[in-house]
Amino acid sequence: MEKDFVNLIVRYSQPYKDIRMKKMLFTFFAILGLAVVSQAQIKPVLTATIKTPNAVCESCKTRIETYLKRYDGILDINVNYRKGETRVKYVTDRTDIEQIKTAIANCGYDADDVPAAEDAYNRLPKSCKKNSDGGGHPKPKTPPPVPPQQ
Repeated sequence: MEKDFVNLIVRYSQPYKDIRMKKMLFTFFAILGLAVVSQAQIKPVLTATIKTPNAVCESCKTRIETYLKRYDGILDINVNYRKGETRVKYVTDRTDIEQIKTAIANCGYDADDVPAAEDAYNRLPKSCKKNSDGGGHPKPKTPPPVPPQQ
């Protein structure tokens, strides 16, 4: 009788062990699958600094940032017109540095070794053009030098 009771318990507990094992395996593989999928979603992001020497004012900054925001793959743009450089954070799968430089040139500004597109440069306001073309912001006046005391 005691032997029959033990066999009965073993027989009825076996399906529950199988179900628990299946649940554990399913959970393990689900977590593993999510980990693999999440790693596949990481895209390489680069930050580049591009020299934009004739971007000299706030309107130049706004113009470049607005123009570059249209492009797919550009995450962040920061134009520093005091230093004459533009920092761009972009996804390498969607764009590259040469396309970004070309976009800045098409906006009317020099970008490193890519000269500005002539028609876009001609449409810029006079204050945003190069000094050699009669543009640029006026330089602040410096006080005359103080003569040496005798």
